[in-house]
Amino acid sequence: MSENTYTFDVLIVGSGAAGLNLALELSATARVGLLTKGDLHESNTYYAQGGIAAVLDEHDSIEAHVQDTLIAGADLCDEDAVRFIVENGRKAIEKLSEYGVEFTTRKDSSGDREYHLTREGGHSHRRIVHAADSTGQAIETTMEDRVREAKNIEIFEHHNAIDLWTERFRDGRTKRVTGLYALDTQSESVKAFTAPFVVLATGGVSKVYLYTSNPDICTGDGIAMAWRAGCRVANMEFTQFHPTCLYHPK
Repeated sequence: MSENTYTFDVLIVGSGAAGLNLALELSATARVGLLTKGDLHESNTYYAQGGIAAVLDEHDSIEAHVQDTLIAGADLCDEDAVRFIVENGRKAIEKLSEYGVEFTTRKDSSGDREYHLTREGGHSHRRIVHAADSTGQAIETTMEDRVREAKNIEIFEHHNAIDLWTERFRDGRTKRVTGLYALDTQSESVKAFTAPFVVLATGGVSKVYLYTSNPDICTGDGIAMAWRAGCRVANMEFTQFHPTCLYHPK
């Protein structure tokens, strides 16, 4: 490995909940390189407030959650994807709790602690698990601690991915990704990263809008890199809007 070239089993770009969780899952059996364009915690996950929907109440059901989601999605959702996510909701909450995320609880009728579930728009039951009103921050900072403790994860903060490396197979048409270039914004040097598996967990594109409450990192780099590498990009028109901030022209 040269001074500006790094090799890993898996390379993950992005340090939100998706990137951090995958890094932790893979680190048991693989050497993981984790790139993020700012500080490790700087992601949209950190700023999420409400909570996570999961079927945990005995009066709730998987089918009710699936139907609520399909209705809210105006029947545009991929039902298989919806069902998979809903069915694995409890497992995800349990995994986050194992990492050390302290969700808000309350005493049940027998005096034991249980998750404090709230209800949000579009849901027919109480199923929102939360950590006070800073759920994303609790998840992000806890997972950051676990990632920094992991021996098989090397973290590269302030590294802005530039473009993916690709090579063609013998047929001359099919390409595969073998790594990427990234700019170390602190040393202002370009570094090369190689890996047989590259995962883009880079978030959305909300900074294309003039006014947004999203952090400055939300610039769609991963989507653009994937497109240039030959990946199919779909459903770009589906941006979720939360009109819950105040705007002042000054």
